[in-house]
Parts: sequence; C-alpha cells; structure tokens
Amino acid sequence: MGKTAIVTGGTRGIGAAISRAFADKGINVAANYAGNDEAARRFSEETGIPVFRWSVADYGACESGVASVVSALGEIDILVNNAGITRDAMFHRMTLDKWNAVIATNLNGMFNMTKQVWDGMRSRSYGRIVNISSVNGQKGQIGQVNYSASKAGDIGFTRALAQEGARMGITVNAVCPGYIATEMVMAVPEKVRQRIISQIPVNRLGEPEEIARCVAFLVSDGADFITGSVLSANGGQYMG
Repeated sequence: MGKTAIVTGGTRGIGAAISRAFADKGINVAANYAGNDEAARRFSEETGIPVFRWSVADYGACESGVASVVSALGEIDILVNNAGITRDAMFHRMTLDKWNAVIATNLNGMFNMTKQVWDGMRSRSYGRIVNISSVNGQKGQIGQVNYSASKAGDIGFTRALAQEGARMGITVNAVCPGYIATEMVMAVPEKVRQRIISQIPVNRLGEPEEIARCVAFLVSDGADFITGSVLSANGGQYMG
C-alpha cells in the first residue's frame, strides 16, 4: 500500500511542485491550502490531487483538517511543513500584528501540524517530516526580522525533533530554498529581480521543481540515514 503525505501550502509555488513530485512517485498526497479557493480548484483539476482547506496557524483547524485527511486517505506517513507567509517591513516600522502573523503561520504552524501526526508516526515506528525553511533563516535579511526569525526557528525545531524521532524510525529534515521563480518572486519589478539574481553565483533563480526534488529525496528510502539535516538549495548564495 502506498504512503500518504500532507503538504501544507501545497497548491501553489514550491508546495505545488512538491505535491506533484510526490504524486508522480505514487504517494497519496493531500494538498493543504489556506484561502485561495480558485487556485486550489485549478490545481486539483489539473493534477487529480485532493485539496483540503485550513489555516496552519489555527491548532484546532489543524486537528480537524488532519483528521479529515486521515479519514479520506489513511494514516499520515509524510508531512511537509511548507506553508508560509511574509509581512515585510523595516523593524522600526514593523507592527506587532506583522510579527505575530508571520510567527503564527511559519513557526507555530509547524508545531500545530507536526503535533497531529507525531504520535501516529511513533506508534508505527515510521515517519518522514520535511520542514521548508529559507536562506533568509540562515543568513538574515533586511526588512524581514519576523520572517528570518521564524525560518531560523524552523531549523532549531528540525534539529531538536530529529533527535527525539531518530530511535522511533522518524526522520526530520529541513530544506532552505534560496530565491525561487514562484509567482511572488516573479511579481517583483524586473530591476529588483535582476539585483537578486546578481547575488546568486549560478546567476539565475531556482525552480520550484528543484526544491521538490530535494524534498522527494529526503522522504525516500535512500535518505533513511539522514535526519536533523539542513539542506541548502540556493545556487551558492549562502554557504554557511
């Protein structure tokens, strides 16, 4: 019987590429999304992947949402914590609301989702968790104190939880994408985009499918000995 995965933020951008990559490998995928019903509908029609709407920032919604997925597809073997938001501002202009919104989704959301699947993974002595962090969680970024803090927290979460899961057959890893050619990045002005590219040694943006391949490897049998790892996929932009 095939494995079952949840990909949060799984209907657009990097998440959509991960969902597709999993489906191509025969994994039963549930793609979670928070609010863009039209994009989710199109994604599901194009791929045949079922979509489920809830906010990862809401613990109760995660509890009921994961229960719905389990009812439809079976127990969860793989979780990809990909959902994330930005609320950029220089720190002297950053409001408490902008801080709280980013932390609630990007960091608390990882806790909210992982709690729903952890006990089941422990009881079955098997699980694969991949957390999508960011190059800016590794190096920091001006105007993104909230985002960088949340993504750095994702890395700490990964390394600590990996130690708890290791003897239970559960691996926990993180992927830190650099600048990827998603809708959000492609929507920025051309001059800004070229300035970003000039800072990337490979001289281009990454593709969502390149991040999806990293995630697909980390949940494969070939990565059984890898846990607590932070995989940088940023075209050489940061090598720390």
